[in-house]
Amino acid sequence: MEKAFKKVSQLKEGGFILIEESVCRIKSIEKSKPGRHGAAKARIQAIGVFDGQKRNLLRPTSAEADIPIIEKGTAQVVAVMGDIVQIMDLKDYSTFDVKKPGDISGLKSGNEVEFMRYGDNALIVRKK
Repeated sequence: MEKAFKKVSQLKEGGFILIEESVCRIKSIEKSKPGRHGAAKARIQAIGVFDGQKRNLLRPTSAEADIPIIEKGTAQVVAVMGDIVQIMDLKDYSTFDVKKPGDISGLKSGNEVEFMRYGDNALIVRKK
């Protein structure tokens, strides 16, 4: 699981961040002004990409944040087994199981899909 580092002050809404070792998409960032004895702080509200949980992070704007390096690619659906979909990466022909997305209907063997993967977690983004 690769990750990069970025200053908290450079983060933008819609970007990705690691909070509690979970990949999250940033929903909002509130920055406070520095006080008499403290540094400016950023309150980041995010939602987990793979689990949907809300997470918050409070850090000084000068601190570094972990940014996940997410693999994105195209895959072919091999099999649909209940709420699990087995897909094959068209680049290296590796297969892995993902949870069937609720917002994409009509998935069947042979369909091409776009996916994102980080570590052991994978997600189908859309059907081609």
